[in-house]
Amino acid sequence: MTSTGNPLAVRTPVPKLLPEPRTLVCGIVNVTPDSFSDGGLFHSHAAAVEHGERLAAEGADLLDVGGESTRPGARPPAPAEELDRVVPVIARLARVVDVPISVDTSRPEVMRAAVDAGAAMINDVRALRHPGALQAAAELGVPVCLTHMLRPPHLMQRDPRYTDVVAEVRDFLRARIDSCLAAGIPAEHVIVDPGFGFGKTLEHNLALLGALPAFRSLGVPVMVGLSRKTMLGQVTSRPVGQRTVASVTAAVLAAQRGAKIVRVHDVAATRDGLAVLEALP
Repeated sequence: MTSTGNPLAVRTPVPKLLPEPRTLVCGIVNVTPDSFSDGGLFHSHAAAVEHGERLAAEGADLLDVGGESTRPGARPPAPAEELDRVVPVIARLARVVDVPISVDTSRPEVMRAAVDAGAAMINDVRALRHPGALQAAAELGVPVCLTHMLRPPHLMQRDPRYTDVVAEVRDFLRARIDSCLAAGIPAEHVIVDPGFGFGKTLEHNLALLGALPAFRSLGVPVMVGLSRKTMLGQVTSRPVGQRTVASVTAAVLAAQRGAKIVRVHDVAATRDGLAVLEALP
């Protein structure tokens, strides 16, 4: 991996990636001590940057850097702590990788600092509902990914209920898209994520995966995050560290059903799985 000197001049912007016919792979860089799958493994800035470089070398189309664990039961870090976790990592990665970098955050101050440091996209599990987040995203002018989450992470898995999970998640995302458009964010800068595991039971998650084509009616790209999640452990009875095969299978199924981006821990394995799918006539 070589430094580009001025990566923002050569890195392909996210909107130009989205028309690609293939499904894009987003590599996860968690700079947290308590994420459900890899919490603490890349908590230091140096380890996180090294991990991001590795994922880029494995073929990630973009990297998603986050400093807040959104595992069930998690509580957010203080704003200063989140800033300290993600901004130095983004600044360094922006100098040493040639792929776009996304910041996984809900806070407007983190969005602004991250974009200043080189982030080219905002991935918000709260769908820009935090005070000031929508305005910040509109002013920053970068693409945004809006995720459905039933309640905050520390409450989201407490008896989640829906009358029709597919319709309710789709309606929520449609309303958030409308809010973005009203705020001046262009449609080509909006991506949505149904939020697998964010306030859903296994049955809810499987229903969403099976009905993923229904989200095409929203008219924007869909990103899916299924990698190593509890639902895969429930299906396979595998612990979190042994869910690579299930994660790749889920990513391929999501791609078959129209997902434009899959957000994953295991980039190389996922690229192999998608390559087989893409080879089909």
